[in-house]
Amino acid sequence: EVLSDLATPTPMDRLVVGDVGFGKTEVSMRAAMRVVLEGHQVALLCPTTVLAFQHLESFRKRFEGTAVRIEMLSAFRSAAERKQVLEVTAKGKVDVLIGTTSLLTRDLRFAHLGLVVVDEEHRFGVRQKHKLKQLTSTQPTGPVHYLAMSATPIPRTLHMALSGLRKVSLITTPPAERRAVQTRVTRYDEDRIREDVMAELGRGGQVFFVHNRVASIEAMAARLRTLLPEVNIAVGHGQMDKKQLERVLVGFIRREHHMLVCSTIIESGVDIPSVNTMIVNR
Repeated sequence: EVLSDLATPTPMDRLVVGDVGFGKTEVSMRAAMRVVLEGHQVALLCPTTVLAFQHLESFRKRFEGTAVRIEMLSAFRSAAERKQVLEVTAKGKVDVLIGTTSLLTRDLRFAHLGLVVVDEEHRFGVRQKHKLKQLTSTQPTGPVHYLAMSATPIPRTLHMALSGLRKVSLITTPPAERRAVQTRVTRYDEDRIREDVMAELGRGGQVFFVHNRVASIEAMAARLRTLLPEVNIAVGHGQMDKKQLERVLVGFIRREHHMLVCSTIIESGVDIPSVNTMIVNR
C-alpha cells in the first residue's frame, strides 16, 4: 500500500499501525529505499534520542553495502558535527537523515526532500505536527510524501483515518518466530525474582525491572544489587539528566548492563530484542 502510494502523483499521507516488533520500521526502510533510488532525500523523525540512535543503527545495518548515506541529528551530536550534517544535507549528500525534534529547526535545509517518516507519531504535539506539515509542503522540488507510524494512535489520528482524510494500513500479523507473551501476577518474592533473572541471563538475555516511583527507585536498585551481586544493574528514569539517561540506555542497548531498573520511560518504542523478561513491581 505504501509503495503504490509512492507511485502516484499525489503526495502520500498514510498511517501504519502495528504492535511493537511487528515490522513498522521495515516498512519505513523499504519506502525510504524506494525514495532514495528516485534521487530524493528522506527525513525520519523520532520522539527520543535513544530511538533515533536505534534507528541509525538499524538503517545502517540494513543498508550495508549500498551507497546510501545515513546521518543523525540529536543531542548525541556535538555542535561541530551538527553543523557538518546540516551542510551536507543542504548539498543533497545525505540520503536519509534521522533525528529528534532537532529536525524541526529553521536552519535545516534539504536539497530535494521526498519523504518524511514519523515514528511513534502519537508522541508529538499538534504544533510539532504542524511544523512537519510545513516541512512536507514547502519543498522546491515538489510535493513530499508523509508516512506516520504508531503502535497506539491517538483519537485525533483515528478520527482523521475514519473520516477518510488519511489512509491507514494495519499490520496485524506477528513475525513468524514471535512467541506469545506469558504474564503472571504473583506476590513480591525475592527468591522468585532471583530465579527469573538468573534464568534469563542464563540464556544470554537481559531484564527490565519496572519500578515506577522515582523517590524509591535507587533504594530498590540497591536491594536488587544485594540480592543479585553477580548482576550488572543500571538505573534509568525520566527525572535524570538527559545526557546521563541516554548514556544508561545506550549502554543497556549495547549490553553493558544485564538489568535495567527503570520507570515507565521504556514504553517509547525502544526495541531491544535481547530483553525477554520484564518484572513490574507493584
